Amino acid sequence: MAKAMTKSRIADMLATRVGVTKKTAGQFLDELAKLAYKEAKNTFTLPGIGKLVLSNRKARMGRNPQTGEPIKIPARRVVRFRVAKAAKDAILGKR
Repeated sequence: MAKAMTKSRIADMLATRVGVTKKTAGQFLDELAKLAYKEAKNTFTLPGIGKLVLSNRKARMGRNPQTGEPIKIPARRVVRFRVAKAAKDAILGKR
């Protein structure tokens, strides 16, 4: 299995393809991440890739795997990433 791309490799590839410096591409990635964190509560979409959405989980009963004892898991808000159909088709191919 190939290694995952690092931030510096992504910035390098973007800089090469767009024709900007590596530093500028890195700053762009940083600002994009900051914007995503700030706007995630309203749903943040990256066209063609997917979107970040906030979701509410209900309280539920779980089980301690070590003892088998039932435990109550409280309700909470979680961040989810929904992959866009275009990304799924590009990665997995059309079915």
